[in-house]
Amino acid sequence: MTQDLSTAQPSAPTADPAPPGAAASGLGRTPALLALSLGAFAVGTTEVVITGLLPEVAADLSVSLPTAGLLVSGYALGMVVGAPGLAVLGARVPRKRMLLALTVLFIAASLVSAVAPGYGVLLAGRVLSALAGGAYVGIAAAVAADLVAPERKATAIATVFMGLSLANVLGVPGGTALGQALGWRATFWAVAVVGAVLLVALAVLVPRVPAAEAGGPRRELAAFRQGRVWLALAATAFGWAPFLTVLTYIAPLLTEVTGFAAATVPVVLALVGVGMVIGTPLAGRLADRALRPTLHGALAALAVISALLLAAVHSQPAAIVGFFLFGLIGAAVIPPLQTRVLTTARHGGSLVSAANVSAFNIGNAGGPLLAATALSLGGGYTAPLWIAAVLAAVGLGFAAASFRRGTPTR
Repeated sequence: MTQDLSTAQPSAPTADPAPPGAAASGLGRTPALLALSLGAFAVGTTEVVITGLLPEVAADLSVSLPTAGLLVSGYALGMVVGAPGLAVLGARVPRKRMLLALTVLFIAASLVSAVAPGYGVLLAGRVLSALAGGAYVGIAAAVAADLVAPERKATAIATVFMGLSLANVLGVPGGTALGQALGWRATFWAVAVVGAVLLVALAVLVPRVPAAEAGGPRRELAAFRQGRVWLALAATAFGWAPFLTVLTYIAPLLTEVTGFAAATVPVVLALVGVGMVIGTPLAGRLADRALRPTLHGALAALAVISALLLAAVHSQPAAIVGFFLFGLIGAAVIPPLQTRVLTTARHGGSLVSAANVSAFNIGNAGGPLLAATALSLGGGYTAPLWIAAVLAAVGLGFAAASFRRGTPTR
């Protein structure tokens, strides 16, 4: 997840030759961007698909359901730690080579999960997969931004993140159905196959890309001396947190408050996914034209739609429309958040980008935790909605503050 890669030194001894036509149009780089997006699809599918298979995993490995649930939080922790950690270790490695290495690690982790003889090995496989996946998404976004002209960076980043959106629409439901039909291990075998296809696609379609910075890890870390970087990362953590804050508890909200049958919940979730697929590329194009208004507008709209859902969930038609818009607007914050983080750092693009992956996952963990606390205190099933509205507003505040630190605005 990196944007400002223009400072990379093609003459550095560790760098591959710069990709020809790095500032070419996005159209000419479409195959490479789609290959990078396939990796995000694999990572997104692996992260979430386990939630639909927890009962099968718990029964097969003879562990309790709460224990099996640690496979979800363990992955999130691996993403938080792994994304910046591996980015630092690979700071001197040409980016394409690093992506290929991370893909090999991801395939190996998927195979470990598929053949795990017990819970401990499966958890280790999940954490290893998260380490590779977190770093992959961060570096892939950096590569995507470097492959196109400056005015198309947000669109390129959005293309990579489309893989995550499609994972929610296709990968997770498909992987869950496969695991339920053939056993949960089949899902991890399938992910390993997707990883193998990804490895070939990256090798063939992605051009050689220089290493992150001529100064290696030290120069990458220097980016974090800038206060605007931390403000942008905070905007990501708070601005993305509303999404899982609401989706984590959408099932009881729809059944207990809106009055839908349980069988309707997957349909509403699919509509959320469709909204994400629409919102991600739309926001990418808008952010390329005007980053600051797009980011501020998306975060403000997320706060508004979260608040409006407090009323909409009491009407079934209104709830359907509201959650579709929630998916669209929620996904629309991703490209401008990622692009903003990249534009804050004059150096250290790969590491800052990877750190933003961690910020997204901090939001994934922190928002639902706040919602769980509110529910345990008797806040009711609508509590996640007002919490989401507040979090989005806080994210908007951090985003606005990051623009007041003297970086270029659009």
